[in-house]
Amino acid sequence: MQRLLIIGAGDVAQRLPPEMLQRYQRVYVLVRRAEAAADWRAKGVIPISGDLDDYRSLKRLAGLAQQVIHMAPPPDGGTHDTRTRHLTLALSQRGSVPYRFSYISTSGVYGDCRGERVQETRPPRPVTARGERRLQAERTLRRWARQRRIRLGILRAPGIYARDRLPLQRLHNHTPALLPAEDSYSNHIHADDLARLAILALWRARPCRVYHASDDQPLKMGDYFDQVADYAGLPRPPRLSRVELAGRVSALQMSFLAESRQLDNRRLHEELHANLRYPTVGRLLETRD
Repeated sequence: MQRLLIIGAGDVAQRLPPEMLQRYQRVYVLVRRAEAAADWRAKGVIPISGDLDDYRSLKRLAGLAQQVIHMAPPPDGGTHDTRTRHLTLALSQRGSVPYRFSYISTSGVYGDCRGERVQETRPPRPVTARGERRLQAERTLRRWARQRRIRLGILRAPGIYARDRLPLQRLHNHTPALLPAEDSYSNHIHADDLARLAILALWRARPCRVYHASDDQPLKMGDYFDQVADYAGLPRPPRLSRVELAGRVSALQMSFLAESRQLDNRRLHEELHANLRYPTVGRLLETRD
């Protein structure tokens, strides 16, 4: 049996299905905080102490596992993902590298597509620093995978949601949304589905292949907020023009609204044979489990 290493011990990693992890002889996870280690041990996962910002702390990772899932975000600043660079260097020591690797990136690498339908072959044109860092991470991993003959699958994920990851505070604050005529398309993926896709990308992705880890229904951003408001029994957000809204929300929130695209996820279904538990946001909101 194979050994699996998880990089990035956040919410999505916590949702990796136990039945899938049982297919591995051992599962390791990189953790920065000692208090997180006990939770992972209770799941049967072996915590490895280390920090992607400190290359020297990653020495134990070399040769540890044949398969790796990389979910850790880039640093908050700069134009490059130094964390991914440190990881690839650490995994390349002792002449042994994993032969399968999946990475969760972001659909933000495309920038603004003016609401067009986007396939994985579209050239990335990030317009934000965070999108640029993700694109640089993808390029670092592609070069490394080709040099080392690693089977790499890249998942470009849009907005991640779950029952405990809904924009309820925004609705409680009565934060406005855009008028329908000026609104932007957004895409979503449930955190449970994304966790499963990270495993499927390990097993089924073609070498250095990109997949849109998105559900089956792009939504206008305001329509998404309306659905969540109806589900939570809250008032729908007021609608403003783009000019009016710019004076009411943060620059970060406006940056998300400045990008509009509809992700085509056919490759996800046809090549990874993904069966999404939540093919639409509505599937979650119409249930109470």
